[in-house]
Amino acid sequence: MPARSNLRSRLSLSYAGWQNRLRIARLARQVAAHSLNSAKPLADNRPVVLFNASTRLTGLSLNAAFQLLTGWGLRLAGVQVVHFVCQSGLQPCVLGTNRQEYTAAPPCASCLAQSRRLYAGAEVHGFGLKLDPQLSAALQNLSVDELGAFEYYLPPLGDQRSPIPLGRLVVPSIRWALRRHNLPDDEPTRYLLRQYILSAYNLAAQFAACLAQVQPQSALIFNGAMYPEATARWVARQMGVRSVAHEVGFQRFSTFFTEGEPTAYPIHIPDEFELSEAQNEQLDAYLEQRFQGKFSMAGIRFWPEMRGLDEALLQKITSFRQVVPVFTNVVYDTSQVHANVIFPHMFAWLELVTEVIRAHPETLFVIRAHPDEMRPGTKKLSNESVQDWVHSRGIHQWPNVVFVGPVEYLSSYELIQQAKFVIVYNSSIGLEATLMGVPVLCGGKARYTQYPTVYFPKSPGAFRRQADEFLQAESISVPTEYERNARRFLYYQLYRASIPMDEYLQTGPRPGFVLLRDFSWRQLQPDSSVPMRVLVDGILEGKPFLMPEN
Repeated sequence: MPARSNLRSRLSLSYAGWQNRLRIARLARQVAAHSLNSAKPLADNRPVVLFNASTRLTGLSLNAAFQLLTGWGLRLAGVQVVHFVCQSGLQPCVLGTNRQEYTAAPPCASCLAQSRRLYAGAEVHGFGLKLDPQLSAALQNLSVDELGAFEYYLPPLGDQRSPIPLGRLVVPSIRWALRRHNLPDDEPTRYLLRQYILSAYNLAAQFAACLAQVQPQSALIFNGAMYPEATARWVARQMGVRSVAHEVGFQRFSTFFTEGEPTAYPIHIPDEFELSEAQNEQLDAYLEQRFQGKFSMAGIRFWPEMRGLDEALLQKITSFRQVVPVFTNVVYDTSQVHANVIFPHMFAWLELVTEVIRAHPETLFVIRAHPDEMRPGTKKLSNESVQDWVHSRGIHQWPNVVFVGPVEYLSSYELIQQAKFVIVYNSSIGLEATLMGVPVLCGGKARYTQYPTVYFPKSPGAFRRQADEFLQAESISVPTEYERNARRFLYYQLYRASIPMDEYLQTGPRPGFVLLRDFSWRQLQPDSSVPMRVLVDGILEGKPFLMPEN
């Protein structure tokens, strides 16, 4: 019986993939046929360059779909679109890195086949592999730290005032690929760093040549955190080309576009903006679902179930003066590039938190690992996890500590209701705790710290002093300003800055992947779609990437 069920599942996946390829092919033909006929005269008729090499290999991920759809929309608006496409020019790329064998070649053949499908009928500027022997020799005897700080000059830029920071551009990708923050100084890691640096330099030289040839008005690039896209954005800025980047938004099938750093989610909220009664009701309805664990991010639902606090934990809470939950993050996540401002990394923050725990035996601390550390059914298993860190130090056995692992689906929100205050690094739960009326002590820069929403000390010493003060106080209040800003920020994040693309997309066969809906090419025209109009106007005219208020 299980074998028959598996066969049905494989056939279903195969049929869904086949149907999706047909839809992509049909729409690609239609866009190519109608792009010039449906176009209106443009004030600036220069091309737009599109680039992403870290969103997919074979399937259609959310971010790959966002860029594909936006490219079609731009072409139907009359814009010349040039796709800068990897043709075995990254050895390896980030998604093509084999964590079991770093020297293994990436799956270029299947990736190239998918690129041919996605960009059929479009203008493509491909780049292959042209290694620089002089650069390769310069990298040979460097340590991991030296490679991470390595800089080099890029001749195609001509009179270049500053070298390209190749090490800084590739390190976040190495951390993401290896699922760890601290990199061992061994030959396999040095090898991978050298290959990423060589590939980044190769890409930089050819992207600079592409921009010089095409003379675009702007470049649309995936998040700018992975090394191919980070390198491309650096080159674009050096050459004075405006660049726009995108990431997943905070609603299902939504995207976030910005000229800033998309993984930091910069959002401008007018000072005078206040939520209306209807907007408050809309936000409250969302939070009700969120507090039940009914949400997803980047196509992944983190909580297949959510259980309340069990009797044993509730009983333990009563034996302490107070309870303080501690919410951690995934140490290799791309958000950590922006978070590590006060502390060099999350584990340095955890070290200080454990000092606080030792100093306050009267307080129960519940340390909660992020569910993405051990996401079931995926390859995103952390090689440097909070769970391992806590167990290796025996912290989970301390009398005033309860450790909640990444696959324990205990309700964080019920835990917050019991809390005197909450400690976070840069987790989303910090914003939600403020909305629940519970004070938050934050250790890392988060997207919501753009506005006063949580207590965010400016140094490790100030963080420690604030923690001790909170623990000793009889009570702590949440400033009215924090609650107001939290609601304003969350509303903008969800309903203004998240551009919905659900008109075009549906759930795919694998977590994080999507399929195209059966829709007409006309729905991609900016005049027929509000989200597409927002994206096209933002890219071409510099308008805010915000949905209309109503």
